[in-house]
Amino acid sequence: MVGERIPAGEDERTDAVLLTAVADGDRSAFHELFRRHEPWLSARLTYRCPDPAIVDQAIDDTFLSVWRRPRGWRGEGEVAAWLWGIAIRSLLHELRPRRNVVERLSGLRTREPDSPEELVLARLEHSSIGVALESLSPELLAVVQATVLDGLSTREAAALLGIPSGTVKSRMSRARTQLRGALL
Repeated sequence: MVGERIPAGEDERTDAVLLTAVADGDRSAFHELFRRHEPWLSARLTYRCPDPAIVDQAIDDTFLSVWRRPRGWRGEGEVAAWLWGIAIRSLLHELRPRRNVVERLSGLRTREPDSPEELVLARLEHSSIGVALESLSPELLAVVQATVLDGLSTREAAALLGIPSGTVKSRMSRARTQLRGALL
């Protein structure tokens, strides 16, 4: 997983061990978790929201949650997946109260995408599939993003979105039906 790569000479404790240390009040363990995970979390959140102030706030909220409740990770799955769940919910919390956020944020994205993944997604955004995706409700779009774009399993998407696995499956089924209708 992303957070488990440890360069030589760096703190060699696993993320799970670091979380246990954070639970005991170890600030250096907390700093190490932040150092390992903030860059990739920031990059993934920036893809979903190009406003750096909102992304920074979501990252701050994520690590504040980790500091306050390090035992929130129950030892199941990767620590990085748990952190991603906190981060995406923090971002969604930052975006929810804002009206017309899509219109405001679409004007902020001015740089060209760097990675091949971003290039493909940018082309997709302006295609008939992109238009069809925009027609989905936020709940259906979140499931499609989690399962298709992020490659999460149904169980992982359910944990990320804070909904039951059955709800992920039914929303994905509804999304497929709506997309099929929009693309015919």
